[in-house]
Amino acid sequence: MGRMHTPGKGMSRRALPFKRSPPSWLKVSSQEVTDTILKLARKGHTPSQIGVILRDSHGIAQVNSVTGSKVLRILKGHGLAPDLPEDLYYLIKKAVSVRKHLDRNRRDKDSKFRLILIESRIHRLARYYRRTKKVAPNFKYDSATAATLVQ
Repeated sequence: MGRMHTPGKGMSRRALPFKRSPPSWLKVSSQEVTDTILKLARKGHTPSQIGVILRDSHGIAQVNSVTGSKVLRILKGHGLAPDLPEDLYYLIKKAVSVRKHLDRNRRDKDSKFRLILIESRIHRLARYYRRTKKVAPNFKYDSATAATLVQ
């Protein structure tokens, strides 16, 4: 699989275990995992941060194998899901920081080019999320108002 704006053909990918059942040594119930996820979400953690915390601190490799549903679906079921998808949020955050850098360093042509690439990725992802109804149908990325989307 080729990358979008680089010549690389990276081969790294996740390796999920074949068995979909939770490991035998894991003695945590589905309800306890769900409560932990909700508690971490109320503290302000993103779904990927919640997954990393559960993996590193609680020994839960795959939330899906224990609870039967993924972290984001659990959060959506309880009304705690973020309003913007996480990948779109971080792309917008990156574009805002590059634009802030360009305000200070006007002659940085490489950053100007990279900003164009980042914003094209944002437009492509926003088009996909509008089509799959994960964001509002009238959502449109605008560089002038992007800083208000990312706090």
